[in-house]
Order: sequence, then structure tokens, then C-alpha cells
Amino acid sequence: MIDPNHPFYDALWRRILIPAVCFVWVAIELYAGEAVWAGIVAVVGLFATYKLFLDRKPSEGAKPKERQED
Repeated sequence: MIDPNHPFYDALWRRILIPAVCFVWVAIELYAGEAVWAGIVAVVGLFATYKLFLDRKPSEGAKPKERQED
């Protein structure tokens, strides 16, 4: 569903925005009295948080380069 290692997700603001939108939507659903939809969207938000922050491997550009010795 979400490939956390795709270059699209390298930007931190994108990885923060996706779960944030989900949790804002949870609040809207709870305000509207729709607990079932709030629960569904909350699960999606938790899944996105897990995949984008905990299951993500650092990209090649973020790894320190090995130093060549003369």
C-alpha cells in the first residue's frame, strides 16, 4: 500500500502531512458523530505513521559515505 522507501517520501514534510491529514479527518468524523468512520480513518493514520516513520529504511543519500584511505 505505502512504499516508505520511495523517493517521494524522502521529504519530511510529506511524511508528517499524510498522517496529520488522517488524524484531522478523525477529529472531523468524531465531531460529526461518525465513530465507525473515525475508527477506520484512525487505523489508516496509524498504519501510515508506522510505515512512514518506523518501517522506513534511510535512503542512500542519507548514509554517510565511506572514507577512502590513501
